[in-house]
Amino acid sequence: MRKRIYMMVAALVLIVATMVAPAAYAADMEAAPMTKADVSTDDVVVSADSDDLTAVIDGCDFAVGNFERASKGSNRNIADAYHGYAYYIGSKSDTLMYLVTSENVVVYADAAAAKAAGFDLESSDDVARLQQIIVMLDKTAGGGGALIGQNATWYFTTEQENEINGVLYEFNQVIDGSAYNLVVGKDGSDVTDTANPNYVQTSFACFAALIPASEAVIAAEPSWFESLGTFMSKLDWSPLFVTLRTTFTAIVFIFILGLAAAYFCLHRTAKFRNLFDTIFTIPMVLPPTVCGFLLLLALGSNTPVGQWFIDIGFPLIFSWPATVIAAVVVAFPLMYRGALGAFDNLDPNMLDAARTLGWSESKIFFKIMLPLSWSSIAASTVLAFARALGEFGATLFLAGNYLGITRTIPIAIYFEWMNGNTDIAIFWTIILIIFSFIVIMFINLWSQHTTRYRKGAVEE
Repeated sequence: MRKRIYMMVAALVLIVATMVAPAAYAADMEAAPMTKADVSTDDVVVSADSDDLTAVIDGCDFAVGNFERASKGSNRNIADAYHGYAYYIGSKSDTLMYLVTSENVVVYADAAAAKAAGFDLESSDDVARLQQIIVMLDKTAGGGGALIGQNATWYFTTEQENEINGVLYEFNQVIDGSAYNLVVGKDGSDVTDTANPNYVQTSFACFAALIPASEAVIAAEPSWFESLGTFMSKLDWSPLFVTLRTTFTAIVFIFILGLAAAYFCLHRTAKFRNLFDTIFTIPMVLPPTVCGFLLLLALGSNTPVGQWFIDIGFPLIFSWPATVIAAVVVAFPLMYRGALGAFDNLDPNMLDAARTLGWSESKIFFKIMLPLSWSSIAASTVLAFARALGEFGATLFLAGNYLGITRTIPIAIYFEWMNGNTDIAIFWTIILIIFSFIVIMFINLWSQHTTRYRKGAVEE
C-alpha cells in the first residue's frame, strides 16, 4: 500500500514539475520538438528573387517572406544607456524574427500576424514546418557566414520579452524612436562578456514577414543568362571606379617617390644608406592595418597636420585622398626596392666616364641610368600598381568604407560578404584575380622580351 502511495506522489510531483518548468522561460515559449539535425528541408520551396526572399511548403497555410539577415549587431550604448547586444530594426514592420546564439534559436512571431497567416504556435506540425522554412532560408541567405548550430535548442514565442537561463531575448524594443532586437542579461549585464556567468555567444539575427501561403510569390529560377543580366544591372560599379581612380593616381606618386628615394640612397654612405633603406622598406614588412593605424595617428584630426588640412578645407581622414595616401605608403617599398636594385647593377665606371665628359647628374640619370634600368623599373612599377590595387587594411583604417568615395574593391569584398551578398563578393574577387593575372603575365612577357633583347645584343 505504501509503495503505491509513494508511486502516486512521485507521479504527481513529476506532472507538476512538467507543468511549471516552461514558466521559467517566458509565456508562450516552447522548446521545439527537434534539433536542426532532425530537420528535413526537401519540401521547402524558396523564391529565386533575392530581393524578396520567400519560402513556402506545399500544403502549409503560412509562408515566410521578405527574409533578411543581420550577421553583426552592436554592443554599444543606445541613447546613453546600455540595453544589451542589439540588432537594429529601424522602422521595418517585421512580423517574424529570431535571434541565434551558439546554443539557442529564439523565434518570435507577432501574434496577430501569426493568426492572420494561419500559423498556430500550439500546433507541433506548424512549429515543425516553420522550423523547416527557417533552416532552408538560413542555408540560402547564409552567404558563407555562420549557420544555425546542429544541436541548438529552439524556442518559439509570441512574447516580446523572454528569459532563458538568466538571459533576456527581447524583440521589437523601441529605444529613442528606433526598434531593436536585444540579447541582455536579466540584470542588465553584458552577456557577451566571457566573465559573465550567463555568457552566450551571439551569432546573428534574422527578420521576415509571416504571411498566408496564398500571398507568397515564388519567383521561378531564371536562366543563367537572365541571372547574369539582372546581376550586372543591379551591381554598384562604384568600387571599380574608386579603385582604378585611386590606383592610377597613387602609381604616379609611387613612381616618382620610388625613383627619388632609390637615387637618394644610391649616393649615401653605407651607414646612412642602411638607415634610410630601413625606413623606406618598413611599410612592406608591417601589417597593412598597422600602417593604417600609424597613418591615422599621424594624420588624424587631433594632430597638427590633420588639423591644418581641416582648416584649409581639405580634410584627409575618411576621404578619397586618404585612399591614395594608404595605397602610396604600402606600395612604395616595392617601387623603391626594384629601382634601387636596378641602379646598383649599373656599371659605376660607365657613370664615371660620363662625368669625365662633363655630363651633369640629371643628364646621366635620364640618359643613362633610367634607360638602362628601365626593364626592372617597369616591372617594379607594375608590381607596385598591383599592390596598390589590392590594398585593404591601411585603406580601411585611414579612409573608411564610404560607398562611391572610399569603398575600393577589396573593401567591397569584405563588407558584401559580411552582409551576406556572396555573389557580389565573388564577382569582385574574380575581377581582382583577372587584374592580378594580367599583371603577372605582363611581367613575364616583359622579362622574356628583355632577355631575348640582351641575348641578341651579346651575340652581335
